[in-house]
Amino acid sequence: MRAAHVARVRALYRRLLLLHRALPPDLKALGDQYVKDEFRRHKAVGADEAQRFLQEWEAYAAVLWQQANENSQNSTEKACFGAVLPEEKLNDFRDEQIGQLQELMQEATKPNRQFSITESNKPKC
Repeated sequence: MRAAHVARVRALYRRLLLLHRALPPDLKALGDQYVKDEFRRHKAVGADEAQRFLQEWEAYAAVLWQQANENSQNSTEKACFGAVLPEEKLNDFRDEQIGQLQELMQEATKPNRQFSITESNKPKC
């Protein structure tokens, strides 16, 4: 792996963990663990998969940054995080990714969470 690539990966990893500080505590813990697991899992992938991986996580970081800024400006309203996962994007997932998504949803929707996930077309606020 080239030094520039390693630096990009590390910077993105740190940025994601910093952005998670804007999340409610339960969601932050879940998100931090997921980021750590995914980055570990993708350490030795090929160049094409690594590029797609970084692009997806960079897009996630951009959305989370925007939502965190919107939430901080609207401090009187309930914080809103999340995005709709279009069906066409789901169709591109491998079986392993679908399984991971299912596990993540089950963890996120356990009782006593400070947030909820619904099947609507809008993020749950």
